[in-house]
Amino acid sequence: MSRFRGDAMRIDAHQHFWSLARGDYGWLTPALGPIHRDFGPADLAPLLAQHGIISTILVQAAPTEAETAFLLDIAAKTPFVAGVVGWADFDAPDIAERIAALAGDPLLVGLRPMVHDIADDLWLTRPELAPVFQAMSAHGLVFDALLKPLHIAPMLTVLERHPDLACVIDHGAKPNLVTGDLAAWREGMATLAEHPGLFCKLSGLVTEAGPDWTLETLRPIVAHLLAVFGPDRLIFGSDWPVVTLRASYAQWLEAAEILLAGLSEAQRAAVFGGNAAKLYLSQRGRQ
Repeated sequence: MSRFRGDAMRIDAHQHFWSLARGDYGWLTPALGPIHRDFGPADLAPLLAQHGIISTILVQAAPTEAETAFLLDIAAKTPFVAGVVGWADFDAPDIAERIAALAGDPLLVGLRPMVHDIADDLWLTRPELAPVFQAMSAHGLVFDALLKPLHIAPMLTVLERHPDLACVIDHGAKPNLVTGDLAAWREGMATLAEHPGLFCKLSGLVTEAGPDWTLETLRPIVAHLLAVFGPDRLIFGSDWPVVTLRASYAQWLEAAEILLAGLSEAQRAAVFGGNAAKLYLSQRGRQ
């Protein structure tokens, strides 16, 4: 039975759990202070209950299939986790078989390579990745695209080559809010949004904005994403616990609610739950 329970429910479509002892989180160093510790379901459950969020999408944080297995095990034991976006070695010669095996677990709803950590900025354009995207489409998996602005053009290549691939852009493609150099990002996101099947997560923005962010810092970013994607293709995610480097769970959720206050009730319900259910649920044949 699906763990999604209708369009009126609230879904946090981007959160993480990790256990430092596993040892495969290369980016998660002591320099990150407050989040350099273990985080699990017991830490998140009270926050979800406080804010009326029923389900989550649990997203990978390490580039290993071992972590994907770790997350799927957590999901199997955690009723509020509706699905897992895992990781697979897209460069492996047997990647199609690996994806088929991973997709055997119904709780796997997507895959996410950590594109913004890959040295080759044009990695997404490699023709050798075609079997990966074909296998994902065949098994109903969503491609979560973890991008920086410089990866927007390569992502366009993916969408042009694989128009039937279900995709979502994580963290609004990480606009450079610290420098304010946003012209190329604005143009690129508008071009990406011309692909009607592409979604975008409203997540991770406070982390990009820096410690002194305000609603006014975020307002033009959210307004642009709303203008180009529309309320039917924006998806709320907390990026917890990474978000806590800049804001509490409640602060980011409140900011998102304020910035989307001009939408209708139905449109807000879509951004805060319905769109996530539509994207992840329909791909796995559960809608």
